[in-house]
Amino acid sequence: MALILYDFVVSLGLFLPPGHLRVPVLKGKPETICVGLPRRWLNLQEYQSKKLMQESGVAVQRFYVADTASEALEAAKRLNAKEIVLKAQILAGGRGKGVFDSGLKGGVHLTKDPAVVGELANKMLGFNLTTKQTPKEGVKVKTVMVAEALDITRETYFAILMDRSFNGPVMVGSPQGGMDIEEVAASTPELIFKEAIDIFEGVRDDQALRMAANLGFKGALQRQAADQIKRLYDLFLKVDATQVEVNPLGETPEGQVVCFDAKINFDDNAEFRQKNVFAMDDMTEADPTEMAAAKWDLKYIGLDGNIACFVNGAGLAMATCDIIDLHGGKPANFLDLGGGVKEKQVYEAFKLLTADPKVEAILVNIFGGIVNCAIIANGITKACRELELKVPLVVRLEGKTALDTHQHWNTCTKVFVLPL
Repeated sequence: MALILYDFVVSLGLFLPPGHLRVPVLKGKPETICVGLPRRWLNLQEYQSKKLMQESGVAVQRFYVADTASEALEAAKRLNAKEIVLKAQILAGGRGKGVFDSGLKGGVHLTKDPAVVGELANKMLGFNLTTKQTPKEGVKVKTVMVAEALDITRETYFAILMDRSFNGPVMVGSPQGGMDIEEVAASTPELIFKEAIDIFEGVRDDQALRMAANLGFKGALQRQAADQIKRLYDLFLKVDATQVEVNPLGETPEGQVVCFDAKINFDDNAEFRQKNVFAMDDMTEADPTEMAAAKWDLKYIGLDGNIACFVNGAGLAMATCDIIDLHGGKPANFLDLGGGVKEKQVYEAFKLLTADPKVEAILVNIFGGIVNCAIIANGITKACRELELKVPLVVRLEGKTALDTHQHWNTCTKVFVLPL
């Protein structure tokens, strides 16, 4: 394994600069490995997002949250609704078509009988729900949302997001909601409407009314929709969001404009002033290794391969994953040490990599621009000695103090250092 790594890294010759994400494959077509973002973003359950919207005066369905079947039954009775929707609360999508290990099919159910809510909740809570987006074993459901089910006569799409091309927030809307907005943009781009928002003025009345009209709301519903748009912008600012997406923003037979489903993305840089929001972060479904890496400010994402990657810089880390795949291997992880990495972080990163039973070799690919290669070498050699490294290790250091690191490797076995 180490010799294979050695061969393909040497064959590349020169350093691949950060940001180099695509490499040519043998058939002449570019190929990119998607490894996700090198940071774990704030994750909120559906009911938590709805609660934030509710607190900002945004119209959502009436709902309660339950942790037991008896609580779910009582919640259904308190709703006193014509029809009730029961939703399992997990962070993965595709709940409606998921399967529980209790035998129940579907994580979303409609019923008019409160007693049925209790029976269904009994088959959801404490059981694993498997969807297309969960691990094979599924995710344990600990909470359910009991909500009023409303009929929808018409569905629209509305979002507020930060857009660099507008140098600030922009409203995006379409009268075609309840479906993938990318499909709408591709097939009928004329049905996508945008309005730039002046960060100092906010959403003006005429802008909100124009967007409501573009979404197809008429008469009193147009004013109601415009009011909801302004309230959504207030929420956007209040929680330091980078995106608030409502799909669908629906119209009911009773003449209500309701936000039926929403996704909120938050600016992690605002965590210091959004402590209440970030305290809601549901970490129970997070990967334990990713959580351990985050404690040391390491950007780690687990993958399915057997070659561990130890790299500085997101661009170089992604390119390294591409290189491994190009030469017939499979990366076991994405790991970005960052520019200000310390020796202790290097050591802890190695602990994470060597603890993965899938790992059969480790590839270190460091470009010493901001990073001092001596710090990397000290951390690696300490890890090799104390952790009793049992898999081959291929090291490539280039740049700052790289020439001074070769004496470090004399104390390590199973280490292959690539020549400069």
